[in-house]
Amino acid sequence: MLSYVQGGIVEIWKENILEEITQGILAVTTMEELFTKMRSEFGEFNEQSRKVDELRMLEQGSRICNKYMQIFKKTTRGSGYKGRPLVEEFKRGLNSGIRRRLAEVESPPSTITKWQERAVKLDYNIRQSRAKERVLGGKATVQAPIGPNAQHQGGQRPFWNQRSGGGFNAVRGSGFRPQ
Repeated sequence: MLSYVQGGIVEIWKENILEEITQGILAVTTMEELFTKMRSEFGEFNEQSRKVDELRMLEQGSRICNKYMQIFKKTTRGSGYKGRPLVEEFKRGLNSGIRRRLAEVESPPSTITKWQERAVKLDYNIRQSRAKERVLGGKATVQAPIGPNAQHQGGQRPFWNQRSGGGFNAVRGSGFRPQ
């Protein structure tokens, strides 16, 4: 059975167990005893350690905050984190801009629920604002040239700044004059 145990920490564990059995340090006579030994090494204690490790590695990154929050909630189950340490882990994983803005407000959130609610709202607002900036601030906006010699792309004057004929003359501001 141990020949199927390969890779990573399990490989090292297998080598240690085989060495202990060979040297007579560990006496395993049944498969049940071997499974009991495996459970004691990789069982519930290590499940909690694994959860803590996952939590320490978890960061928002490019995820929306709501997704980060849901992954965080799932990961915290069984981790043993509660109260202030839980809040600190959530804050640590947030993007620095969101974390800083929430910490600098007049009354910063104090519970995990408040941190999560406010972080999700702030992240949404930031993303909406950036999306609007991309639409309004980049090449998506068209600003009319200003002045008597203003030229549109293609070298033509705007229709309202033609030198001949009637119509609105933006230079003089005289409004519409029929010919």
